[in-house]
Amino acid sequence: MNETWREARPARRADTFGQGIRDCVPTLLGYASIGFAFGIVGVSSGLSMLEVALLSVLVYAGSAQFIFCALLAAGSPASAIILTTFVVNLRHFLLSLTVAPYLTHYSLLQNVGFGSLLTDETFGVAASRIAEQGRLSDRWMNGLNVTAYLSWIASCTLGAVFGHWIAEPERFGLDFALVAMFAALLVLQLQSVEKSKWTHWLSVVLYMVIAMIVFSLFVPSYVAVLLSTVVVATIGAVTER
Repeated sequence: MNETWREARPARRADTFGQGIRDCVPTLLGYASIGFAFGIVGVSSGLSMLEVALLSVLVYAGSAQFIFCALLAAGSPASAIILTTFVVNLRHFLLSLTVAPYLTHYSLLQNVGFGSLLTDETFGVAASRIAEQGRLSDRWMNGLNVTAYLSWIASCTLGAVFGHWIAEPERFGLDFALVAMFAALLVLQLQSVEKSKWTHWLSVVLYMVIAMIVFSLFVPSYVAVLLSTVVVATIGAVTER
């Protein structure tokens, strides 16, 4: 019986920097296409190649960077750009709070590093690992985060370099890259979910759709995303068995 249990149990992957790099690989195509598209958008918005690279290094948030370019092109004041990008990125507090309990045995400085480089995509990969193994390690997190960070910077910079020759990124499907990447992460997450919890997960997805529709009637879409996430995440945590 013990042998059968060991065979049924998924193999535990190594907690190494290299394993973190390998686990990041499935998201790199999404990073490359989205970052490349941002570089093109940044150049068309009047940013130089250096400014695109610096924005990628210092902000490191795809949605916020696209919004930055849109507001910049519209001539919005700096205060509006700063406030809007801050609101859009508030979801990172929720992401960090979710993984924080698995990293409490590391120093404050290390946790600042983990949180600073945590994105929607790396959070998805980390959440899958938590579901599979119930833990996270510093070396694995650093491998995951650093790989994603460097890939994003390189992709955005390359997009800026070639931005003068690619004026319509949607012709190559680059506008769908973000959706495709999140869909792949969702599949990986669902593969580790117990069958008994599928009803709960599907209910949470339905609540999210309803919340987005309702909030979008009263507030801008980026605010609706934040409110829906907070409300539905709370409902999901309370109702999970």
